[in-house]
Amino acid sequence: MPLAAVLLLPAACSTGPSLENRGRVTAPPGDSRHLTVGSAGFTESDLLAQMYALLLNQAGYHTSLITVANRELYEPALESGQIDIVPEYAATLADWLNAKENGPGAPPAGSPDLGTTMSALRRLAAPRGLTVLDPGRAVDQNAFAVSRDYARQHHLRTLGDVGAAGLKVRLAAGDECVQRPYCAPGLRRTYGIDVTGVDPKGVGTTPAKQAVQSGRDQMVLTTTTDATLDDFGLVLLTDDRHLQNADYVVPVANRARAGGPGVARALDPLGRVLTTADLAFLNEKVDSRRRLPADVARTYLRQKGLLK
Repeated sequence: MPLAAVLLLPAACSTGPSLENRGRVTAPPGDSRHLTVGSAGFTESDLLAQMYALLLNQAGYHTSLITVANRELYEPALESGQIDIVPEYAATLADWLNAKENGPGAPPAGSPDLGTTMSALRRLAAPRGLTVLDPGRAVDQNAFAVSRDYARQHHLRTLGDVGAAGLKVRLAAGDECVQRPYCAPGLRRTYGIDVTGVDPKGVGTTPAKQAVQSGRDQMVLTTTTDATLDDFGLVLLTDDRHLQNADYVVPVANRARAGGPGVARALDPLGRVLTTADLAFLNEKVDSRRRLPADVARTYLRQKGLLK
C-alpha cells in the first residue's frame, strides 16, 4: 500500500538543477527502486497516481505518493528529483514547458494532432531532465455539453451541428472563455457558432451545469472525463473539427531516477487499456459514490487483469 503525503517545497527548488544545465543533460536514464509518485490533488490525478503506484509496486519498486496541488510546484519538483513520476496531459504540459522556455506569449506547442504534440513535448522536456512515456488511449480535454432535451430538439450530436443549425448560444464557462482561443473565439471561428455571451460560472461547476439544465444557458464548458453529466441531464457534443488540443494522459518521469525501461514496462499496459470512458467512470465512483481512489484504482486494475 503506497504511502500518501503532502509535499512541502522549499523556495530554492523552484528552478531545479535541470534549469541550470539546460541543453546539457548527460545522465543516462535511471531506474531507482524507490520512487515518489506525484498527484495534482484532483480526483482524476489521484486515481492515475494510485494506479501508477500499484503497478510499480507489482513490478518490484517501492513507492510513496505525494500530493502537490499545482503545476507551478510539482513540475520543478519533478525536474529536481523530489518527485519521480506524475500523470500529465500532453498538450497542456507542452504548452506549459514552452511558456517556461520561450515566455508566456509564445505560440502554443500543443496541437490537436497527438503526434505533433508528443514531438513538441519530448523536445521541450528532454533538456529539463524529463522523460515522457508513451501516451495512453484516455484523453481529458475541454468539451462542451448541452441538455439532453436541447440536443434532441435540435438534432445535435456534434459542435458542427450547433453551427449548422444557426442557434444562439449562451455559454456557461470560466470568465477567461471570452478570450481563450479554444473556447468562445474558437467556437465562433471553427464552428460558426453564434455565442451571444459567456455566463462566468466556472468550468464544469455545479452552478454552470445547473444553468444549462434549467435552460438559462444553452451550453457548458466541461471536460471529456466529467463524471456527473448524467446527474444534470447533459450530453457531450463531439468536437468533430478538432478545436481542442491532444490532451492525452501521459506519464512523465524524472529521467535520472525513473527514465529507464523498467518504469515504462510497468506503466505502458495501463495506457493501452484505460480509455476516456473508463476514466470518466472511475471519476464518478469517487466523486458521486464517495469511494476511495486507492480502492477504485485497485479494483479497476484487477478487473483488467493488470494487477494480481
